[in-house]
Amino acid sequence: MAFVTDALDPAALDPADMREQYRTPLFRKADLAAEPMEQFARWFKEVAAGGVIHEPNAMVVSTASPDGRPSSRTVLLKHYDARGFVFFTNYGSRKGMELETNPYVSLLFPWHPVARQVIVTGVAERVGRDETAAYFRSRPHGSQLGAWASEQSSVIASRAELLARYEELAARYPEGEQVPVPPHWGGFRVVPEAVEFWQGHENRLHDRLRYVGEGGAWRTERLSP
Repeated sequence: MAFVTDALDPAALDPADMREQYRTPLFRKADLAAEPMEQFARWFKEVAAGGVIHEPNAMVVSTASPDGRPSSRTVLLKHYDARGFVFFTNYGSRKGMELETNPYVSLLFPWHPVARQVIVTGVAERVGRDETAAYFRSRPHGSQLGAWASEQSSVIASRAELLARYEELAARYPEGEQVPVPPHWGGFRVVPEAVEFWQGHENRLHDRLRYVGEGGAWRTERLSP
C-alpha cells in the first residue's frame, strides 16, 4: 500500500545544517583507569557533579529479539559496581522478554552537553530477589504501586484504565502500608564485555578509547572516529 503525505514545510529546519564544534581536552590512553568500571565511575561523578546534564543516569538500552530485530528505550541506571550496570523493569515488558531469550545488550549514556558518550556491550542477567526487594523498598510509594498497575508494553484501551488500576491499588495499599514486591518485576545486571569512552573534539577528530575483556583481564585500544 502506498502512503501519501503532505509536503514538508520548506521553512522547517534542515538537520543537515546543524553542526557543532566540540572543544574539549584531549583524552589519552594514559588517562584511563585500570578497569572500565573505575573509568565509568570517574566520568559519572564528573557529569553528575557538573549540573549541566539532566538525569545523568539515563541510558539507552538496546535489545534484540531472537530473530535479530532490535529495539531501544531510555531507562535509568540504578546501581553500578565492579560487576556491571543494574536497572529494573517489568520482566514481561518487551525488553524483559527479549533479554530472556537473547541476553546480549547494549547501553548508551548520551552525555551531549559535555560531548561525551559511554557505550557498553555485554550480557544481561537477573539480579537476586533480595537485591530487587531492597531497591523496591527504596522507591516512592507511588512508584511501587505503579509497578503493579502497569503491565508494561501490553496494549491497553485507555489511560483511564491504567489510572483505575492504580486507584484500586492505592486503596488496597494506602500510604505507610508495605506494598509487596511484584514477582514479575526486578533487576537486570549488564555484565560488560566491552566499554567505549567517547570524547568529542573539533573537526570530528574524536577520541574513542575502548576496553575489551579478555580472559578476566582488560585490553585497551583506540578506535578511529
